[in-house]
Amino acid sequence: MGSVEGAAPVRRPPRMSANPARRVLSDLAAEWRGRGRFPPGPGDFSWARTHQVAHDPLPLLLGAYEEFGPIFSMRLLHTRVVFMLGPEANHFVTVGAPENFHWRESSFGDLIPLLGDGLLTVDDEFHDRARAIMMPAFHRQQVAAAVAVMQTETAAAIASGLRVGEVVDFYAWMRNLAMRIAMRALLGLDPDEAGRGAAAAAHFERALHFFGIDYGLRLLRGPGTPWRKLLASRRVLDEIVFAEIAERRANPDPGRGDVLSLLVAVRGEGGEAFSDREVRDQLMTLMFAGHDTSTSTVTFLLYELARHPAVAARLREEQDRVLGGAPPSAEQLESSLPYLAMVVDEVLRLYPPAWIGPRRAVRDFEFGGYAVPRGAYVNYCSWASHRLPEVFPDPEAFVPERFTRERKAALPRGAYVPFGGGQRVCIGKRFGLTEVKLVATMVLQQLRPDALPGRTMTIRQMPTLSPRGGLKIRLRLRS
Repeated sequence: MGSVEGAAPVRRPPRMSANPARRVLSDLAAEWRGRGRFPPGPGDFSWARTHQVAHDPLPLLLGAYEEFGPIFSMRLLHTRVVFMLGPEANHFVTVGAPENFHWRESSFGDLIPLLGDGLLTVDDEFHDRARAIMMPAFHRQQVAAAVAVMQTETAAAIASGLRVGEVVDFYAWMRNLAMRIAMRALLGLDPDEAGRGAAAAAHFERALHFFGIDYGLRLLRGPGTPWRKLLASRRVLDEIVFAEIAERRANPDPGRGDVLSLLVAVRGEGGEAFSDREVRDQLMTLMFAGHDTSTSTVTFLLYELARHPAVAARLREEQDRVLGGAPPSAEQLESSLPYLAMVVDEVLRLYPPAWIGPRRAVRDFEFGGYAVPRGAYVNYCSWASHRLPEVFPDPEAFVPERFTRERKAALPRGAYVPFGGGQRVCIGKRFGLTEVKLVATMVLQQLRPDALPGRTMTIRQMPTLSPRGGLKIRLRLRS
């Protein structure tokens, strides 16, 4: 199960302990080694501060930026954490000096029990080798091949789940649709199939639930805990995925366009292939990274259109002129609907799903006149950076015109980073944007979202930005 003919032997990344006590001791030791060398900020223990970062971090981070500047630190639970905000900070972490940081030893390491050694949880040569092998699976033509799946699933979901005049939880609707698209386009399974397809969808949702609960609950071990439920779902998912991999290897079919088949067949420049374990880990990572992010982005897009009918009207005019009521093609989504691209960019500015970029410093470094010690937790934050008024005037307003081609090109480097940057920019960016634009377009070709009076939306942060408690809207027949 761990090798394949033609696969070169690959060293495994260093193991990470899932034991919370060991992690705490390691963090305390790292802070002790770096004592006295942290950027300014509150160093006392504060449960209120820790709770706010977990539930409403934006005011706290923007307030600290105003007080301390683009780099500061604060104690969260048992350890001191460094935050870096603003264009220069984002560029430094993602492009300017990425060699200073690892992902695996940061809070991304919490994902290893489900994702294994996927792109989000490996560094250096482990990451570079895997990314090079995977790139062909995300070329333009491969994404275009997935559009048919997206169109079919979206049309069926609209017909069965969005009824004119009714109030609907659009977040729940979109979450189910995104899972169906992921099952078919990534895993090659039919979610309606009573066997593997339905089981994979159900257990992946159960596994994702673990990362959305409070951190304290995630630390619990023993029978009946969320941790044990995560492990149980992982076992089922492993059985399904490894069985699918074995079938793809035994019966290769170049006509299958799902990402799993491509990962099994693809070879690197030297002819090396992924082992079964590597295919499994990369597939789980892609599903984790793509499912929640697409769900949240389309949901927030509908939320803003319901609040800004003039923007929605301009979007419909562009759709009618370019598409004439037909489903959009991959080429049209990428280059023929510029106002749609501006709307999506503005949604991702206000609500970047991957709102924080966790890192661990692997060497001492300096930024903004302050030293940061090796072993420190370091986070850049696109959510806060995208709301700095000196970069985006009137930052709380929804203004798609910020992202005309000329104005977007004039932004400082590092100002707009919803997909990260540098060599580790999101590998599924094209796939994700295509899905978001296609679903939004097909919904808006038939329906018009109306905000419900008196309802306010609050946001939860984990595992990605999403509306807490879903998003209730009323859908009208498009006029």
